[in-house]
Amino acid sequence: MERGRSKRRRKRVRHFLFRTVVPPLAAALYRLLGWTWRYVEVRKHLMDEALAGERPLVAAFFHARTFQLLHYNSRPEHGRWILMCSQSRDGELMTRIEEGLGFRVARGSSGSGGARALVQMIKAQREDRTLGSCLAVDGSRGPRGVAQLGTLTLAQKTGGVLLPVAASTADCRIYHKSWDRTVIPRRHAQIRIHIGEPIEVAPRLEVFQLNVLRASLERRLLSMHAELDARTGFSDPEPLRAPSAAPEPLVQPAPA
Repeated sequence: MERGRSKRRRKRVRHFLFRTVVPPLAAALYRLLGWTWRYVEVRKHLMDEALAGERPLVAAFFHARTFQLLHYNSRPEHGRWILMCSQSRDGELMTRIEEGLGFRVARGSSGSGGARALVQMIKAQREDRTLGSCLAVDGSRGPRGVAQLGTLTLAQKTGGVLLPVAASTADCRIYHKSWDRTVIPRRHAQIRIHIGEPIEVAPRLEVFQLNVLRASLERRLLSMHAELDARTGFSDPEPLRAPSAAPEPLVQPAPA
């Protein structure tokens, strides 16, 4: 009986620490680390133009590069964003960290609650046209480097501009235990950010047309990362995927 009560007390203490104490500390440590990073921005004018426009912005990136992009997008000049975070215990921690960085968070993932979270993000952007959204193209569980339809759906349902974003640094470590092999920059790392050409997603598309766009977005991001990683010197024995030598021009840039 006493052992059971003691176990429950320990569980309550862990729950309290995980929900109340750890998140603000983790957010503060992450922000302190982020403040030491130096960004080199390539084609930043594309993001500035999209942020200044009247249409919502949907940023698309690979999950493995989330850690170095969160701080970049949390900077005041980049406006306000809504993100999606999983409903797992780790997702609870990440949600509180992201909220501490100023992001709005919808809870869900490809495994659970993803459709509901996507609807929440669509609703939020329809109600507030100045709110941007960030979503990893390969979801919260992968397959790694394989684009899914979430970002396209967001852009389609909100009338938003889809903007591919890539990030790379050689001064980092790779978290091998994560499914996406998360890239974590070290202190004072120089991070290159590459903004891709905006992608127009029509409000009504057939399934095969959406899949054509999905494949094109995937190739574009893979190509952007291959070029960027070669420039920074970043290497991974298990790369995302080999990009196509010459991606087909399947997507037209969004009108200015």
